[in-house]
Amino acid sequence: MSKVLCFGELLLRLPPANAGEWLRTNHMPVFVGGAELNVATALANWDIPVKYCTSLPDNIISKDIKAYLEQKHIDTSPIIYSGERIGLYYLKEGADMKSEENVFDRKYSSFSTLKTGVVDWDKILQDVSWFHFSAIAPAVSESAAALCKEALEAASKKNITISVDLNYRSLLWKYGKAPKDVMPYLVKYCNVVMGNIWAANTLLDIPVSSSVHENASKNNYVSHATDSANQIFQQFPSCKWVANTFRMDSNAEKVEYYATLNTRNTNVVSDRKSVV
Repeated sequence: MSKVLCFGELLLRLPPANAGEWLRTNHMPVFVGGAELNVATALANWDIPVKYCTSLPDNIISKDIKAYLEQKHIDTSPIIYSGERIGLYYLKEGADMKSEENVFDRKYSSFSTLKTGVVDWDKILQDVSWFHFSAIAPAVSESAAALCKEALEAASKKNITISVDLNYRSLLWKYGKAPKDVMPYLVKYCNVVMGNIWAANTLLDIPVSSSVHENASKNNYVSHATDSANQIFQQFPSCKWVANTFRMDSNAEKVEYYATLNTRNTNVVSDRKSVV
């Protein structure tokens, strides 16, 4: 059976308790994650065959992580063992992923230093029908951006469906290239683009009307999503689907969200959902 391949950096997340409590208790839990690995985990939970490709140092910690992922029914055979360290990030308890309080410690990680010409893409992609990555992967380093391009070229030649999540992290992109200088050259290979209209503006330079928030209604946001999708279709001919998510933090205890899915001829809008 064909598989989905998720490609990106594996990270260890450390959540320090607020007010320095972690120092007094000498305790900080560790979680395995990363944008693409989170997708792989969700797909495995839904019994969808999935592989995960990243780069890890060849040491006992990586072997523990590999065994942990395999227990979740994720195929770890594409993992490349190179470099010297696993990327870390510190996310304070209760903080949002985009918070400026987050601390990324990913410089010189195995993934960020992996060079092109090393990965055997023909072997990794031989049983793959769908390739997924996020905009976080090329944000890590210039080497990672080049590696993403190499992977996308290989997947495209095999007519594999390619999807990208337009995640934007302002704390990344520190190697001298702006997102708009990199992402369009990667998204041109993609068949599915997902994210939101603001990420599309930041990463792909897709215009967003300055009046978008003047009428903060669902109909208004949906209309802007359709406009954004149409511009993506125009600029990136390989793209067939554009998905946008709108998340509204109405209060501290409840989050409301809805989504849109556009093709060149159709527009589907989800119901508004609430998560407590």
